[in-house]
Amino acid sequence: MKKEKKLLLSIIVPAYRQEKTIKKDLRRIEKVLEQIRYDYEIICVVDGRVDKTFEKAREIHSKNLKIVGYQGNKGKGYAVRYGMARSRGDLIAFIDAGMEIDPNGISMVLEHMEWYRADIIVGSKRHPASQIDYPLNRRIISRLYQLFVRFFTGLNITDTQAGLKIFRREVLKAVLPRLLVKRYAFDLEILTVAHHLGFRRIFEAPVKINYRVEDLTHANTLREMARALQDSLAIIYRLRILRYYDSYHKRQQLLDPNLSFQK
Repeated sequence: MKKEKKLLLSIIVPAYRQEKTIKKDLRRIEKVLEQIRYDYEIICVVDGRVDKTFEKAREIHSKNLKIVGYQGNKGKGYAVRYGMARSRGDLIAFIDAGMEIDPNGISMVLEHMEWYRADIIVGSKRHPASQIDYPLNRRIISRLYQLFVRFFTGLNITDTQAGLKIFRREVLKAVLPRLLVKRYAFDLEILTVAHHLGFRRIFEAPVKINYRVEDLTHANTLREMARALQDSLAIIYRLRILRYYDSYHKRQQLLDPNLSFQK
């Protein structure tokens, strides 16, 4: 009998200013992937060579690891798409560097992908089985944002922002060429467009998250939250008013060749 070919999983790891932890982060991710029944590749995208993150990551020698990047910081959304454009996987996931999200969650989203025969699985802080260390004020802001998102986009999920998601390649083929956001609301746009195009099998999986104090006081500033809201409003405007994401819409835009997704 002919041996069935294993599915290939691509993991995209966007990294910005992670020179102190990137080697440890990538090794933790690979240790998890060594236990799964899929073939895999890890693509670490250094979002701006502003420190030694790129050089430190290159010190890891693994046949399953690819390190790529570019000079200036362009935002998480751009970094994820840059990695996806270089992926070969049947299933494509991304997880943030820094390991706020326990990489063991990768196994969980894969299991959910199989159980539900899903188009997309979203790691969710609000899943009943999630384990999170999350300040009350952040919980309130996040909850209000998700109610806003559900009302205007129709997405029936409780958390669009956690940094662990997995997609079937066929979904990304349809969705990625339509996206515009490259920084603050990338997660929302990719889920909104997928849902709008008919990929409705979107489910949530539990995650374990441990937020660091420095991230809560510096990285997630009020200015960044305001910009995320601005990007979110722009997505809703394109969705509901311009009908920009509709399949029949003839786009007149020069796409960045670095983000061209290989079908």
